[in-house]
Amino acid sequence: MQGEASAEPSGPQLACPSCGAPVPLVSAALPYAVCGHCQTLILREGDELKAIGKSAVLPFDVSPIQIGTRGTADGQRFEVIGRVRWGWTDGSWNEWLLQVGAGTAWLGEAMGLYVLVTEAPELLETPLGNQFASGTEIPLGATLVVSGAHFTATDIKQAHSLGGEGQLPFPCPADWTMTNVDFRSEAGGALSLQRDADGVSAWLGRYVTLDELKPVGLRKIVGWQVPTALAATGIS
Repeated sequence: MQGEASAEPSGPQLACPSCGAPVPLVSAALPYAVCGHCQTLILREGDELKAIGKSAVLPFDVSPIQIGTRGTADGQRFEVIGRVRWGWTDGSWNEWLLQVGAGTAWLGEAMGLYVLVTEAPELLETPLGNQFASGTEIPLGATLVVSGAHFTATDIKQAHSLGGEGQLPFPCPADWTMTNVDFRSEAGGALSLQRDADGVSAWLGRYVTLDELKPVGLRKIVGWQVPTALAATGIS
């Protein structure tokens, strides 16, 4: 069971064009947002907000991360400003959008595991990337070598959007579907290839632990204990 939310996103707020609720806007570079009150998909054009559709209502989730959570990744401060939740036949996972300096990164979260990635379009120029972009299936066990590291395809699934929140670089309608291929290296590196109706993308990074991110403003969840390393520092 979730407790009360405790983090508040920084930045200015504009009124939702559908219901008038405040919509926090942390990054001026991101064109889309989802109203947390009525789930309206919003396109931002300067200081004007335009309703362009509806996002699905996000299902109940017990993640300790929430919009407004802050932390540190690879020596840089970040703030969680958006989320897309994906579903597939055997479960679901979160992809949290992080504002990191002047750029962004994504923090994937599934079954207590976390992976931090940034876009790596150069991977689409590899033979395997070209194969994926052409629509050809990639088999489990396929390998991709990046800077001497061998990544192996460990998970392939068809996923659909369960909804979104906060600011996003793209809209997230409820009928949005994609093919997702996850690769992993022996050293804990992570690589993902994603394909949907609008094109393909590639993402590269590594698995991280929650305490490694030194998070502040985690969601309070009844019955969930703050990890020992975080509790010892007073971070929550």
